[in-house]
Amino acid sequence: MGKLQDKVAIITGGAGGIGSGMAKVMVKEGAIVTIVDVNEETGKEMEKELQTVSPKSMFLQANLMDRENLGQIITTVIEKYGKLDVLVNNAHASKQVTIEETTQEDLDLSFGTGFYPTFYLMKAALPYLKESKGNIINFASGAGLDGHETQGAYAAAKEAIRGISRVAANEWGRFGINVNLISPIANSPGVEAWAKAQPEYYEAVKNKIPMGRFGDVEKDIGRVAVFLASEDSQYITGQTIMVDGGSIMLR
Repeated sequence: MGKLQDKVAIITGGAGGIGSGMAKVMVKEGAIVTIVDVNEETGKEMEKELQTVSPKSMFLQANLMDRENLGQIITTVIEKYGKLDVLVNNAHASKQVTIEETTQEDLDLSFGTGFYPTFYLMKAALPYLKESKGNIINFASGAGLDGHETQGAYAAAKEAIRGISRVAANEWGRFGINVNLISPIANSPGVEAWAKAQPEYYEAVKNKIPMGRFGDVEKDIGRVAVFLASEDSQYITGQTIMVDGGSIMLR
């Protein structure tokens, strides 16, 4: 029996990067995982991989910026599995430019793929998470905590996610729902793009990591997600868990 045996989970942005790392670890722990992603090709490939371990797991293609249809993601999962135990809001896209260069379109992309889907999927999932006394895992970023250059739109959306997560933790704790955040540093496609765009800044950040490396999406980030989705974390809520090799030590 795995730590997440027969738990039903949704992971947005689950076709690659940190999302796929979490999905792979969760199915190994017994979860039935629905990955949600805009990329159909990589989504179907990941679905096949997950189904070798968890045949009931599936891929749903969705554009998270299509706000009116976000509730359908939750409805589809409930109709198929009859319950929801874990919601992981991982997906986020953004453009790396200075504040001076940031446009309304850049802000719309970051909030439209990050904050708004997180907010509306949490609301849509609430009735079912009340029934399961379930778990929500949202994603923060050191870009917001430390104010990384060229990350204005991304940092703003990530800090908005942190704010709404703390409010939800206070409002929904009475229902047995815990809401936590992971703030990761990992070898994801987003980090690879950042490294190409700002190699000197990337190396500077890497050199400041006390553990001397970027995290692994499965072994490092995925295992923490399993913990937060399991019975082991039921007395933890409203917290930002820094899974970053010690880069940022909260006080």
